[in-house]
Amino acid sequence: MNQQPRLQRVTQPPLSIGIIIACVAIFLMQNISAQLALWPLHSIYFKPWQLFTYAFLHGSFNHLFFNMFAIWMFGLPVERMWGSRKFAEYYFICVLGAGLIQLLVQHISGDVYPTIGASGAAFGLLLAYGIMWPNNKLILIFFPVPIKAKWFVLIYGGVELIFGVTGAMPQVAHYAHLGGLFFGADYYGDGAGGLA
Repeated sequence: MNQQPRLQRVTQPPLSIGIIIACVAIFLMQNISAQLALWPLHSIYFKPWQLFTYAFLHGSFNHLFFNMFAIWMFGLPVERMWGSRKFAEYYFICVLGAGLIQLLVQHISGDVYPTIGASGAAFGLLLAYGIMWPNNKLILIFFPVPIKAKWFVLIYGGVELIFGVTGAMPQVAHYAHLGGLFFGADYYGDGAGGLA
């Protein structure tokens, strides 16, 4: 007997839409404190709450647009499947994981610059989507060729790793993106995604 997965309780509006609204509102304020960005541990500006607040800040319209597009495209289906509570837990674990990996990389490199954006969480959501619907075909704005979600996750993760190792596009926190993927995979692998 083939049973369809039962959809979980989703808040109204969905939490993923609430995250998008909060990020857009904060972006529009533009005078938000730099104390909300994630500063390196060895910086005098570091505060523990930055491990969560940095994900609500974005440096440009494109940065905001692509992160919010990813939250909408991948986050909404994941939230509908898991429910808002599990979605929130997963999302903020990916935010935290991306921040921790970014802090580790900055500690090793000695670089001192703030990190902002929800990209690490977006990568975690992409991973969850790719695991739940591996054969769904995606046609993305910057890659207008149909590709299965499972392959897109692997290719995009590989590209981020190459960019991080080679230092390509140094203004992008590639290791934070990988941190979102890694912590998302660890959370998912512990049975949160319904695999266990």
